[in-house]
Amino acid sequence: MQKIFLYIGILGCICFSTQAQRISKLDNDWRFHFGHAALPEKDFNYSLATIFSKSGGAAQTAIDPKFVDTTWTKINIPHDWAVSLPFVYDPSYEVESHGYKPVGGRFPETSIGWYRKRFSVTPQAGLDRYALQFDGIFRNASVWLNGFYVGTNQSGYVGISYDVTDYIQVDKENVLVVRVDATQYEGWFYEGAGIYRHVWLHQFNSLHVADGDFFVHSKIEGKKATVTLETTVTNKNFSPTYCT
Repeated sequence: MQKIFLYIGILGCICFSTQAQRISKLDNDWRFHFGHAALPEKDFNYSLATIFSKSGGAAQTAIDPKFVDTTWTKINIPHDWAVSLPFVYDPSYEVESHGYKPVGGRFPETSIGWYRKRFSVTPQAGLDRYALQFDGIFRNASVWLNGFYVGTNQSGYVGISYDVTDYIQVDKENVLVVRVDATQYEGWFYEGAGIYRHVWLHQFNSLHVADGDFFVHSKIEGKKATVTLETTVTNKNFSPTYCT
């Protein structure tokens, strides 16, 4: 990686070929179904024993790209499954903090949500890397693409981006699977449950500005002010690449 320092005064004169990208919104045509936080057989066989077993693996779970989800509910993102749940009175603080919605450890049957989406990618010259961006999921969310584990984000408020270049299929159908676990809280207020913000697919060059890697600082001397932008350029090519 190489550190680049740019002065705002000449920023308009500098053009990075690394900034070219194509962004697609993946908000429509998802499938949703409740899982279960306590019973693997009601959670599409999701458990450590199933996922890492030599006999079955992910093929016996909803992670499998071939899994049939035609009976699942059709939804669009953003989606909060807690909104549609009935109000439940319970003297416990757990229900009260969620607006008396049955979400949390006391309600295993409505605290796990599975999301599945199929999409295709059209190649574009010069844009050979791909990243999935989730702006917000409440809460503990694990992601798979075409059966491959991508990552887990346990925060319900911090978005996450994953480089999925090694897992994506160009000019073929891709299957994206997200398991959301809302059994735990992060606040005393209503927090909802599910993929409650947009989902994006980024297509970009192997030579690119690192995701979110910008730092701006200034220096003032008398009547003169200098603003400096610091960023990082990442090269995912197999050889050194010149950047201007």
